[in-house]
Amino acid sequence: MKNYFFTSESVTEGHPDKLCDYISDTILDNCLKQDENSRVAIETFASSNTITVAGQITTKATLDVENIVRQRIKEIGFDNSETDMDYRTCKINVDITKQSPDIAMGVDIGGAGDQGIMFGYACDETESYMPYAISMAHKLAKKLTEVRKNNIIPYLRPDGKTQVTVEYENDKPKRIETILISTQHLKTASIDEIREDVTEKVIKEVVPKNMIDENTKIFINPTGRFVIGGPLGDTGLTGRKIIVDTYGGYAKHGGGCFSGKDASKVDRSATYMLRHIAKNLVANGYAKKCEIQVSYAIGMKEPLSICVNTFGTSEKSEEELVELIKEKFDLTPDGIIKYLDLKKPIYTETTNYGHFGKENLPWEKIIKI
Repeated sequence: MKNYFFTSESVTEGHPDKLCDYISDTILDNCLKQDENSRVAIETFASSNTITVAGQITTKATLDVENIVRQRIKEIGFDNSETDMDYRTCKINVDITKQSPDIAMGVDIGGAGDQGIMFGYACDETESYMPYAISMAHKLAKKLTEVRKNNIIPYLRPDGKTQVTVEYENDKPKRIETILISTQHLKTASIDEIREDVTEKVIKEVVPKNMIDENTKIFINPTGRFVIGGPLGDTGLTGRKIIVDTYGGYAKHGGGCFSGKDASKVDRSATYMLRHIAKNLVANGYAKKCEIQVSYAIGMKEPLSICVNTFGTSEKSEEELVELIKEKFDLTPDGIIKYLDLKKPIYTETTNYGHFGKENLPWEKIIKI
């Protein structure tokens, strides 16, 4: 039982890194729609008014990569090369090859597509079994996009970030200490107008009143100006927001990103499976918080190790929980793919506002253990 402050951040779909994640996941979904056995490892790089798509794809699908890229940029709302990017005029470079036969050799027999360590986590802080700070940061980022696209705050542009600091008392969220929002905007908007609108139409619409008090600090566009954004303001790259994608830093991360990878890559599929297991251990009352680690070797089916940490919140030993996991769940790559139905084109649903805590995704389903 302890008191502390913890901070997590999120970003909008117009953040340059998330633009790249979205393009990569869209290419993956387009492959899976036509060929469920597609092998995909795609990365996207954005800089100024240029998008570069590179990586490896082995598929029977027919792809118009340039059109996919332009449609996603348009959907996000980038249409001005002077402030961020223009989907109509941006330059698109494509450098895609087939999957290495050395990797395919191991994956073809049901082995892992790479070595590595993966983590899954869940806690009882929120209804979604996610840590409070990242859950709130995602809600604010999503709301920021909604008020822009619905013209509730019409002068906003796509790029934006949110950050939430939570005060914990006796290891439970007590109040919000700080809310930080940085949002791109048209140059005609004044800072006073932005701060008032974001406070009233984003923060007050999302954050519960009982979590804000007279000591809560709210910062909106601290520099006073955020006109240049998107890839014109900063480069973007697939896989650079892995802490935003997972648990906001509240739990460990293995280092591998998710977006642009098909489910034979255990960086993605095993992490989803571990979230499912951790969430269900908490939901079934085995622990109040749970972190699970597994490790894999390229080409090998079974994980090399499984580790469970319940932070002293379980009546069962962690050795007992490891045995329960081994008995209940198939952690081979093929077993995970089959159990979670990961050959379906569902990955653009995961890209923005976190890969976890969304009830419509298969790894979020609560089962009886």
